[in-house]
Amino acid sequence: MDLIRIGDKLISMTKIIAVLEEMLSLRQKGLSQAEVAKRFGIDRSFISRIENLGEVRKGKTIALIGFPLKNTAEIEKVAREEGVDFLLLMTDRERWDFVYKKSGIELVNEIMGLIYKVRQHDVVIILGSDQRIKLFRALLDNEVVAIEIGRSPMKEDVYVEPDYLREIIRKIRE
Repeated sequence: MDLIRIGDKLISMTKIIAVLEEMLSLRQKGLSQAEVAKRFGIDRSFISRIENLGEVRKGKTIALIGFPLKNTAEIEKVAREEGVDFLLLMTDRERWDFVYKKSGIELVNEIMGLIYKVRQHDVVIILGSDQRIKLFRALLDNEVVAIEIGRSPMKEDVYVEPDYLREIIRKIRE
């Protein structure tokens, strides 16, 4: 067990970590600092200080959507290394499976959920066809960075140069 003694107090590191994780989870779900503080009987400023201690970066949040991609694993690796916050990358086969393996209402609900998630980000990078880019621009009020990888209808996976994507992400972060 990870108990430490400070004076006459016996403190569990596991308990502290579990409580901090729960606090941050509630913040991530949209609760305010004041709401979380009230639930745990602490000051709001404590929540703010905890967040500041763990802050890695400030700045624009980025979502990356791309299909049909030949090198999804490479693109995902670059995106994660560069701190992209949300990823939706698919091959041609995966995108058709996504559509055909759901009922109509399931598909609509999932697409609406994805649109909601993507709209939470400041910038959306789209790797897609000319028509998909137009559609995303119409659906999103975010800043959209479009990388056209072909003209509709696209029937084959397209290789996207990972270093080119890395360069774009870094320019967005500047």
